[in-house]
Amino acid sequence: MKARRDRFLALAGKRPLIMGIVNVTPDSFSDGGRFESAAAALAQARKLVAEGADIVDVGAESTRPGHQPVPADVEQARLESLLGALVEAVDRPVSIDTSKASVARWAASQGAAFINDVWGLQKDPAMADAIAEADLGVIIMHNRQEADPDCDVIADIRRFFDHSLRLAAKAGIPLGRIILDPGIGFGKTQAQNLTALRNLPALRDYGLPLLVGVSRKSLFGSILGAEVDHRLIATLAANLVAASHGASIFRVHDAAEHAAAFKVFEAIETA
Repeated sequence: MKARRDRFLALAGKRPLIMGIVNVTPDSFSDGGRFESAAAALAQARKLVAEGADIVDVGAESTRPGHQPVPADVEQARLESLLGALVEAVDRPVSIDTSKASVARWAASQGAAFINDVWGLQKDPAMADAIAEADLGVIIMHNRQEADPDCDVIADIRRFFDHSLRLAAKAGIPLGRIILDPGIGFGKTQAQNLTALRNLPALRDYGLPLLVGVSRKSLFGSILGAEVDHRLIATLAANLVAASHGASIFRVHDAAEHAAAFKVFEAIETA
């Protein structure tokens, strides 16, 4: 699985990379309940890879606004019948969307290659050590307990990343296995979400791959008045702008449409 991890990281920045989402939760905002069974989740993962996903991100606890947190044993139980089979079924790295060190350790034992931590190593004090000990890659996402309309969102993101990177360095996580995510839709106002997307170039000096996760988010409902199932065009538009601003990894529900859009984007960019 380390080979898959390293192949993926080597591609970051060379072309847009697609992270396909598989939620095995009953309450995720977009597809909650659709992939709760191992068979349905496995079929969805295979579909995403066939359509162009470069990595599969599996979530067993919803992180939508107002979500109900679940204990580690429940989160792990949702993954137990799936993760090992999924790692064997797809020739892609598998990422686990969790903020719990115990789940991260268990996922590593099942072949996970990355941990996607929406609290950027700052919620569970054991998370950085767990990732380092298991030789995993990590996605560090910016988050806040609540939005503050008066904060300078880019400065806040940088402060958060700086602290997370210190935690990673102390634990011994190599810089080359870290991906940064500005956390669109997490602890931010609509204006701050747009500002973060517009100012992605201000984060490029970290020299690390930037991941953007905007797929079907309420940001687009606010702009367009569109329901969740009608936000694909908005998601594509935002991700193409993010790609032009330096993002290199895109966490999405719709792999085929993004693969096509990025193919055109790359053709223009390299003409």
